[in-house]
This record gives sequence, C-alpha cells and structure tokens, in this order.
Amino acid sequence: MGQKVNPISMRLQVNKDWTSKWFVDKRDYAKFLKDDLAVRKLIKDKLGSRAAINKVEITRTPNLVTVTIATAKAGVVIGRGGTGATELKLLIEKIYGGTPTRINIEEVKKPDLYAKLVAENIAHQLERRMSFRRAIKSTAAATMRAGAKGIRIEVSGRLNGAEMSRREKEVAGSVPLHTIRANIDYAQVNAQTVAGIIGVKVWIYKGESV
Repeated sequence: MGQKVNPISMRLQVNKDWTSKWFVDKRDYAKFLKDDLAVRKLIKDKLGSRAAINKVEITRTPNLVTVTIATAKAGVVIGRGGTGATELKLLIEKIYGGTPTRINIEEVKKPDLYAKLVAENIAHQLERRMSFRRAIKSTAAATMRAGAKGIRIEVSGRLNGAEMSRREKEVAGSVPLHTIRANIDYAQVNAQTVAGIIGVKVWIYKGESV
C-alpha cells in the first residue's frame, strides 16, 4: 500500500493556495482557527448542499474580514432581494466579534470540473438509491465532456446495500497524482444511505500548470 497524501496540501504554493489567509501571533492562533471553522460550519449548515458551494475562502486583516464563496447557484446564496447574503453577513460578523465583514460571491461556470461539486452530486444520487456503478460512470463521462483531462472516482462502503462493504473505482483519462505541477482537484464527501455511510472520493486532472 502506498502512503496516501492529500493532493491539494501536497501542491500548496505550486498551483494551489490556502483557503484561509491571515497572520497572527501564536497566542491567538487557536482562536482565529476556531472562528474560521465556525464560519465554514455556519455556511454549510445554513445553505447546505442546495447552494452547490465549491469552496469558501477567508481573508482577514486587522479591521476587515473578506469571505469569498464560490458557488454554482449564486441565487441561493444571495437570496430574494439580497436578504440571504445580508443575513449571512450579520451572522458571520457575530462570530468574528463585530469585525466588519464583506461577502463576495463567485459563480462557478462549469460545476462538472470541480471535485467537491462532482462528489456531492454522486453522493446525492447514491442517497436516492441509484446504482453506484451507473452514478460514477455517468458522472465521469460528464466531467470528461466538460473538458477535464482525467477523473478518478472511488466509492467505498455497503454499495447497493450489500452485506459486506467494498471499494469500487472508475477512472477516465489520466490522473498523474505523482506529478507536482499537475493541477489536480480533490474532494471527499460522505453519502448517508439506508445501509450506512458510503465514502465518495473524486480526483479531477485539469492539465499541467506552467
């Protein structure tokens, strides 16, 4: 068995970046980290998977917090007449102790090219009792059509309600995990089925960064 490493953390500063950006004295580090985790949990609990959020980036300066939400469904995040975004802003400011907060919403144009959105899509299909093989094959084909160079999908657990858990995978194109300059997006999502939790892992190769 090879040693598994997260493809995103392995490529930090090569073609990936941190999702939280701030600098603080080590005495306050734990508090800052706790606040960031609370904000991410708030966004996840409030909007859930219906907003199709790809990632949340947090940038903090002494007098401003900027939260950037990349989503495939911007309308769900903004809400009717902007009420959703305003309410979210107030809740985030409360977590940060009243520090002024700015929310930026970025729209994801091709959701089939982002690992987290693809993994969530597969998880929803599994929760609706669709055959796992059909779900991963159709999703892999859709991602390749969207312009990806390669995709690898792994599902593990009690697939199709089987008595014994097992692991199955689907690979299309090439996914060079050992190439550091390869731009690989990765995500892991759990699907809560009647038989138990099924883990879904997705790697998407988008080409090499120059």
